[in-house]
Amino acid sequence: MEKLIFIIDDEESILKMLTHWCKSQWDYDVKTFSNGNEALNSISDGPDLVLLDIMLPDINGNDVLREIKRKNPNLPVIMLSAQGSVEVALESIRLGAFDYFPKPIDKNRLEPAIRNAVKNYDLERELVNLKENLQKEYSFENIISADKKMQNAFHMVSKVLDNDITVLIQGESGTGKELIARAIHFNGIRKASPFVVVNCASIPRELLESELFGHEKGSFTGAHQRKIGKFELARGGTIFLDEIGEMEMSLQAKILRVIQQKEFERIGGNEVIKSDVRIISATNRDLRLAVENKQFREDLFYRLSSFPITIPPLRDRRGDIVVLIDHFLKFFNKKLSKGIKAVSKPALKILYDYDWPGNVRELENTLERCIILAESDIIEVATLPINITSQFKNGSSAVPGELFGSDSPVVPFDKLKEEAIKHALLVTENNIVEAARKLKIGRATLYRLMDKFGIDSNKN
Repeated sequence: MEKLIFIIDDEESILKMLTHWCKSQWDYDVKTFSNGNEALNSISDGPDLVLLDIMLPDINGNDVLREIKRKNPNLPVIMLSAQGSVEVALESIRLGAFDYFPKPIDKNRLEPAIRNAVKNYDLERELVNLKENLQKEYSFENIISADKKMQNAFHMVSKVLDNDITVLIQGESGTGKELIARAIHFNGIRKASPFVVVNCASIPRELLESELFGHEKGSFTGAHQRKIGKFELARGGTIFLDEIGEMEMSLQAKILRVIQQKEFERIGGNEVIKSDVRIISATNRDLRLAVENKQFREDLFYRLSSFPITIPPLRDRRGDIVVLIDHFLKFFNKKLSKGIKAVSKPALKILYDYDWPGNVRELENTLERCIILAESDIIEVATLPINITSQFKNGSSAVPGELFGSDSPVVPFDKLKEEAIKHALLVTENNIVEAARKLKIGRATLYRLMDKFGIDSNKN
C-alpha cells in the first residue's frame, strides 16, 4: 500500500515540483493543498507525512503544525520556508516538526528525510498498536470468572489502578497471580511504561541481586561488562516480584531500602540510582508464618502487603470450572484447528469434581492435551490424564445434576453455555448487565440465549 503525503503550499510551482518528486520519482501517493484550513479539514484521511510551508495565505504554517500535532502527535511534519533563518527553523522544531528545509529545496536531502520520517511513523504506530493490544489482552474482561470470590478480588484490584500503592497478590500456583499483576499495570497509571517480571524462585540466589540491581564491570568474577538491572529497566513502570517468599533475608533488606528510600546502587558501583517503579509482588506461601519462623523480614512484609489481594483456588469456586471449560474448548479449537463439539458426561463429572491443585493453569493444560489426543469430536474419560481419572473410580460426583438429566452420553456446548449463564446470573444476583460483562457477551446475546434455554432471571 502506497504511503500518502500531504503537500501544503500556496505556490503552484512548488506543488507541481514536490508532487513530481514524491509521486513520479519516489512512489508516494500525494494530495496537494493551497491553504492550511483545507488541509486540516482533510487530516482524517490519514496521511503518513505532511510537507508544510510556513507562509500560507489563510493561516500561519506553525499554527497548522500545532493543530496537526494536537490531532495526531506522532504524524511527522517537514516544514518548508523561504525564510531560511535559524530562528524560524528552531521554532518549527520546538513545535514538533520532524525536519526543516529552506527554499529552494535540496532534493537530495529531502528524499532520505521523507523516507526516514515515514519509517519512524510506521514504527510509532506499531508501538501504539502493541500497547493497545497489550491493554486489551490484559484487560479484566479477559480474566474468565463469574464467581463471587473472584469478583471480590476484581473489586480490590479496581481500587489500586489510579495510585502507586505496593500490592501483594496471594494465591496458590496457577491461580493467575501474574495475570492479575499485568491487569493492574496495563489498566493503571503506568501502563505506557515497562512491565518487568522477576521470578525470585527461578533465579539462583547468587545471581538474583545482580538481576535486580545490575552490576558494574569487574565487580565480581565473570562481570565482564556493566549490566543494567530489572529495577532500572522498569523505570517509570512496574516491577513484578513473583514468588517473593523465596528471596533470601540479605536481599530482602535491599528491597526494603528501595521501597523506603526509592534508591539503590549497582553491585560494585558508587552511583546512587533513583527508583521510580511500582512494586507488585506475589507469593504462594503464607508470609505471616514465614515471618514467625524468621524466614521473612517482618518490616518488609508490612511494606509489601500495604494492599493485599487474595486469589482463591479453583476448588473453592467450582462454578468457574464449567465456565472455564467452555472458554478453553473454544480457544483451543481455534488455536489447534480442531472441532471438538462436546464433553462426555462422565468426563465432565470428573473435571468438575477434581480439586485442581494446579488451579486454572492445570485445567488449561489438561484441556489442551485432551483436544490434541481426542480421537473423535467428543472428549471422553479415556482422553483425560490418568492422574485425574484414577481418583474417581466410583464415578460419584457433586456436579449439579441438571447437567446430566438427559439420556445423552455427552454434554454438548449448549448445555455448558446454559449452566454458565445460570451461574453468572446467580453470582451477579440477576444483574443482566453485569452477567453479560462477566460472560464476555453482549446483552442482546444474553437475552437471546436466555430465551433459547428458557431461563427466567426472576426465577434463577
